[in-house]
Amino acid sequence: MPRRLLLALCVLGAAGLAVFWWLTQPSTIALAATTRAPDLANGQEMFNIGGCASCHQVPNQPDRLKLGGGLPLTSSFGTFYAPNISPDPNDGIGRWTEAQFVNAVVKGVSPGGSHYYPAFPYTSYAGAKVDDVRDLFAYMKTLPPVAGKSRDHDMPFPFNIRRTLGIWKLLFFDDKPFVTNASHSAEWNRGAYLVNTFGHCAECHSPRNPLGGIVSAQRLAGGPDPEGQGFVPNITQKGLSDWSESDISYFLETGQLPDGDSAGGSMARVIRNTSQLTPEDRKAMAVYLKSLPPVEGPPKPKKPAG
Repeated sequence: MPRRLLLALCVLGAAGLAVFWWLTQPSTIALAATTRAPDLANGQEMFNIGGCASCHQVPNQPDRLKLGGGLPLTSSFGTFYAPNISPDPNDGIGRWTEAQFVNAVVKGVSPGGSHYYPAFPYTSYAGAKVDDVRDLFAYMKTLPPVAGKSRDHDMPFPFNIRRTLGIWKLLFFDDKPFVTNASHSAEWNRGAYLVNTFGHCAECHSPRNPLGGIVSAQRLAGGPDPEGQGFVPNITQKGLSDWSESDISYFLETGQLPDGDSAGGSMARVIRNTSQLTPEDRKAMAVYLKSLPPVEGPPKPKKPAG
């Protein structure tokens, strides 16, 4: 190979690596100091709507506040294992600063400066108010510490290279904060905020493209279960046209469907969280969901004959 050509290839390779490194640099926010006292009741509400216990509760034990992690979350990209997020100083988040916690939740960046996988739904949490995240952190510090780390994620190449998530974020991560819609009521806006940020309903109730990004045109229109177990229902008016606001609110409290059936699978874990919300917040979520226009979702797979 001619010497000049080899040199040119080396220069191009170095330039390409530099551009990749620049594009995939984790982005964080600088947290301004505040004298505001944390609101633990609000932090508990954010904890419940955020579904923290659904993933991070230690499996096979009844206390939903023991957040030692370990639950496996399967996907087409590999298996994720929920980490310990209890206040344990060695194995959990007990030594995290408030700024580190906020950046993890709204930016998907670890205290060490690496990207988190979007199995942690920071793609929805990103729209949350910083004060709500602060309150959540203060509440979580009151929970019991749990010793023990969960195992590492089981990810094949190239998905085990976290730096590549910087490109994924450029394509699919919208970290704009939630904006109130002045044409709707305060109750509707509260419901929209809870559903679309901490509630992260779209993370399961939306179809995804081959790279794992939500198909925005079919947001909340249902699709294959991200864990590969069945089909998640459409929660726009295409799927909930026969439900009233009271039906939705009652379902979020009890898990009971209007036809008398009850929620199962991963939704049963969600109901254990939404049942802890205030009646006003469940009602606000119902008002918002009932207002959504009908959106056609992906077709369900046909059941085998017989």
